[in-house]
Amino acid sequence: MDLSREQWSELRKNTPLTLTADELEELRGVDDPIDLTEVTDIYLPLTRLLNLHFTGSKQRSSVLSAFLGHPEQRVPYILGIAGSVAVGKSTTARLLHTLLARWPEHPHVELITTDSFLYPNAMLESKKIMHRKGFPESYDRRALVRFVAEVKAGSPEVHAPVYSHLEYDIVPKTTQIVKNPDILIIEGLNVLQPAPPTSLAVNDYFDFSIYVDAKVEDIRNWYVDRFHKLRRTAFEDPKSYFRHIAELSYDEATSFARNVWRDINERNLVENIAPTRGRADLVLKKGADHAVRRVRLRQT
Repeated sequence: MDLSREQWSELRKNTPLTLTADELEELRGVDDPIDLTEVTDIYLPLTRLLNLHFTGSKQRSSVLSAFLGHPEQRVPYILGIAGSVAVGKSTTARLLHTLLARWPEHPHVELITTDSFLYPNAMLESKKIMHRKGFPESYDRRALVRFVAEVKAGSPEVHAPVYSHLEYDIVPKTTQIVKNPDILIIEGLNVLQPAPPTSLAVNDYFDFSIYVDAKVEDIRNWYVDRFHKLRRTAFEDPKSYFRHIAELSYDEATSFARNVWRDINERNLVENIAPTRGRADLVLKKGADHAVRRVRLRQT
């Protein structure tokens, strides 16, 4: 189904807004203009849909347990969120993490990003693929699939590595602990990638998946704008991997950002990320102002 913003917003029904302007400010990504109107029109209907889907998933699990004669076991619901660098998928993930946890049916919601499963920089350099960081081959796919499989199996505690955007690397000897959540949200560039033959992909464990979409030229503009915002903030931190960029002039930084977008991020988007859009259960299509204009929902 292809729904306009107006058609989609009507599906909110009586879903209450449980988010304040101050909370939204904390969840908003760098240079992301999302406001409470966007939350009300787009994300409240989405959380209502996910709540209904979650309930249906639990019922199917109960039916299967009854058929097999097994004790009923709580199975975590797994939601995948995909999309390009700078398209706003991280904001979407954080918003859904907060909003879904405020439904009484699933108060324990965890969020993990696939950045945590990037190979450490030292390994990327040894493989000579540091320039392809973010491409499918730069991730420890087996570790990610193993992590999701353990969560789905109901393991009481599952550990994931931790990635630092400031240091642009995996943090040694540090883990994020996921403790048997009602819902696990997995956000990343390539979460909808198909698996190699005879293997499982992380999306084989998804109960529902979302792709955040926009025109390539719009995402490029957002990326460059975000780059300048980071140059004036995070990149000035002495610990930042990109500390040297803070010292560039505006024109030099613009040229650098456009080259990185063209040679790395756009290439990854066109070759690897965008082709997986059709695998998603729901696509949020954004306009040039970052607002969602249309929603595509798979009916089967």
